Amino acid sequence: MKFKAICENHLYSKAYSKGKRAVTSALAVYVLPDYAAKRLAKAHPQKKIVNRIGLTTSTKLGGAVVRSRARRIMREGLRLLEKERPLKTGFLIVIAARGAATAMKSTDIKEHLHEAFERLKMFKEL
Repeated sequence: MKFKAICENHLYSKAYSKGKRAVTSALAVYVLPDYAAKRLAKAHPQKKIVNRIGLTTSTKLGGAVVRSRARRIMREGLRLLEKERPLKTGFLIVIAARGAATAMKSTDIKEHLHEAFERLKMFKEL
């Protein structure tokens, strides 16, 4: 499933300042309830409430190639995790890469995301 992206800068700022945070050595994950989720669900073809995802990489990580690779790997790690255990919906989720993320594979990132989402209690109850 393709993720709905966060496109507005003010939503990133809100997630950073008011959202719950879980930090690992490779990632920092910020989660904030999305108050526009119900309004956006009406525009969704299947009328589902979805999460909006934002991936950030700082220029401290390296050049454009390194940052793009980090975002690609974070996206794949999130996709693998979502397939394994579904997340609660209706949230703004911002995932910020840290220095250790540039040398990792998508399976390693998946484990870091699992740890962070576990701390934030973001998994649906089975």
